[in-house]
Amino acid sequence: MKVKVKLFARLRELTGEAILERTLAEGATIADLVELLQEEFPKLAQVAPRTIISLNQEFAGPQSRLTEGDEVAFFPPVSGGSDSGSEASKFAITFEPISLDEIAAKVLKPETGAVAVFGGVVRNVSAGKDVERLEYEAYEEMAIAKLKQVAAEAREQWPKIVDIAIVQRIGRLEVGENAVAVAVSSPHRNDGCFEACAYAINRLKQIVPVWKKEFGPDGSEWIEGDYLPLP
Repeated sequence: MKVKVKLFARLRELTGEAILERTLAEGATIADLVELLQEEFPKLAQVAPRTIISLNQEFAGPQSRLTEGDEVAFFPPVSGGSDSGSEASKFAITFEPISLDEIAAKVLKPETGAVAVFGGVVRNVSAGKDVERLEYEAYEEMAIAKLKQVAAEAREQWPKIVDIAIVQRIGRLEVGENAVAVAVSSPHRNDGCFEACAYAINRLKQIVPVWKKEFGPDGSEWIEGDYLPLP
């Protein structure tokens, strides 16, 4: 059986490949695929403890069984979508500049009395190093699904939320540009909009497959998180 393999960020650079197709025996598991890839690309074994795996855009483990046509992705911990319609625009991965006012407008409804907006901005220093620009990369299809999951989790915890929107920018970003925006609306300011906004950005940086590469006077470096999701 044939499966599609996608590699992102540092793993893509280690292998020199973004998309592969490999043939495995019927009944093979992700562990079998990992073994095959590590034989072909030995450097993958060095980063295995900090590699996240997804199967058909859901987090998976080594013992997950594969079937014909499956899509398996390998990527580092995140650092952090072609639908149409209002729902898609509220949960998006985009190359276009992000306007905080436009994101806030997406969650305004007649019953809205409060809107909380968070904007993540590219700064010129990180961990004591000068930063000239960032480049963001995403596993776009899975990232959009996980943005929606983040919103669903927030709604479950703060059921009075009226609406929520999360937009992540990718590509090249200069210092001072918005990299991510979260907007949450509620009937009143004490109905969870502040809490849900904070939860959404923190959760995004755990499970949404987006990575950034910092560029500065001393070169470039992938910035990775520490959270390793379970299947």
